[in-house]
Formats: sequence, structure tokens, C-alpha cells
Amino acid sequence: MNAKDVTVCIRRQMFHYIKDAGLKSLVIGVSGGIDSAVVCALAKPVCDDLGIKLIGRSIPISTNKSDEIDRARMIGEAYCHDFEEVELDEQFGHIRTKLMGTIQPNTLEEKIRAGNIKARLRMILLYDIAQANGGMVLSTDNYTELMVGFWTLHGDVGDYGPIQSLWKTEVYELAEYLASENYDSKTYNAMVACKVANPTDGLGVTNSDLDQLGAKDYTEVDNILQEYFDWIHMKGLVFNDMILRVEGHILRLEKHPVIQRHLRTQFKRDNPFNIARKDIIGLL
Repeated sequence: MNAKDVTVCIRRQMFHYIKDAGLKSLVIGVSGGIDSAVVCALAKPVCDDLGIKLIGRSIPISTNKSDEIDRARMIGEAYCHDFEEVELDEQFGHIRTKLMGTIQPNTLEEKIRAGNIKARLRMILLYDIAQANGGMVLSTDNYTELMVGFWTLHGDVGDYGPIQSLWKTEVYELAEYLASENYDSKTYNAMVACKVANPTDGLGVTNSDLDQLGAKDYTEVDNILQEYFDWIHMKGLVFNDMILRVEGHILRLEKHPVIQRHLRTQFKRDNPFNIARKDIIGLL
């Protein structure tokens, strides 16, 4: 990947989309992670050229660690025209009590359900800010996260995804380029801090993304996904004795935790699932 060319292409696409839509601002949740950092760095020059604000909010809720909050502050102050930290601990506490009652704390079920509430609560805030400022919410998801369902439905997905088509490893490559682009110590240090940080969703489910994915690093995650998709594609191109070899390898790959997660989260990628009109009318 040529990071410079990719950066230019993404910004050009963003510029025309935002201009054509007549948007007056862009809104982003700044987590202290690499993805939101990269999206901020991509978006700021576009906002500058269009004369609109990049509005960033760090939204810590109970399980966010101090280093995450510090990195979010560094990115927000380096790239956003309007940046604030908004704590939603009190609001989360009320909603958690109302919805989850006396569920056993520190169980996996409790952590996942609480994490979903946090993500959706943050999105309520971001969309309200976008509505108040004539803007849209930027999505910070990447292609790897999409393929393993590593996001909260109606909680992490924004209106426009600048890096949705990039593998996580490509996001890291982009971060390295963006860190030195138009170098100044403030933006450089902020991006580097996010690049070397332990990847986490900040929801308190596990200490790292990789704990949930069952891999040692994102290079392994991307490699296993790419290999699996390559073999799936090959299945449609071969015949006779090759079919058994391809299908056998696919079956072996499907046992990997990453592919298991990919398969069981297909419903997320299909969301919302709508019954096709031809299937309804055809049954009448």
C-alpha cells in the first residue's frame, strides 16, 4: 500500500462527498485508539479546506483507562477544531441499573451487555451533536473489524467510513505516514502514542482486542482472513479433484477462532436484513 496515495484518495473522496451533501461539520468519537486517530488526521485537512469544524468528543465511561483518556485528549487537541471530554458514568449507571438489574457482575454476559450500552450511549451523544451542528458522524471501523463483527450494532457505526475498506494492518501503515505528514511534535506524538498502544475497544470486556479474537496480533488476524477469502474464491473456480483439496483447506481454516468469529457474526454484516420484495410477492 502506498500510504501517501491512499491518503490523497481518501481525502479527495471525503471532500466531494461532504461538499455535495452540504454538511456544516463532521463529528467523531475519539477513543485514544489507532482507528479514530487516523480518521481524525484524514478529516482535519478536508474540514480546513471546506471551512467546517471537525468536532471530537472523548466519552469515557467507567472502564476507560487513564492512558486511553490521555491519548484521546492528545489526538483531540492535535486534530479537532472543537474537542471536549464528556463523562457519561452517571447516565450509564442509571441505564445499566434499569436494564440489567441484579445481573452477576464481572461475568462475560455482564461485560458484553454493559459494553453494548456504553457504545450506544456514546452514539446518542455524537448523533445529537451532529444534528445540532448540521453534520454527520464519522465511522472509525476498519475492514478487519467488519469481517469479524468487532463492533456494536447501532453503537459504533457512523454515517461515513473513511477507513472501512482498509485492513487493520493497513490502518497501522497509514498511521505511520500520517504521523510524519506536515510534521509537528504535537500531532506526531499523538499519533505515535496511539500506534504503539495496546489495541482495545475500551468497553471493559477484555484487556485487548486480541484476547477476544484469539490471535497474537492483527497481522495474524488479517492473514487468516485473507487466506480464507482466497480459498473461498478459489472454490468457485476449480473442479474435479481440486474441489476436495480446496474444501478440505477451507474446513481447516474454519476451525481458527478468527474465522469462527467471522462466521457467527454474519448477521451483523447483513443488518438490517430486509426480505426482498420478490420473495414476498412471489409467495402470495
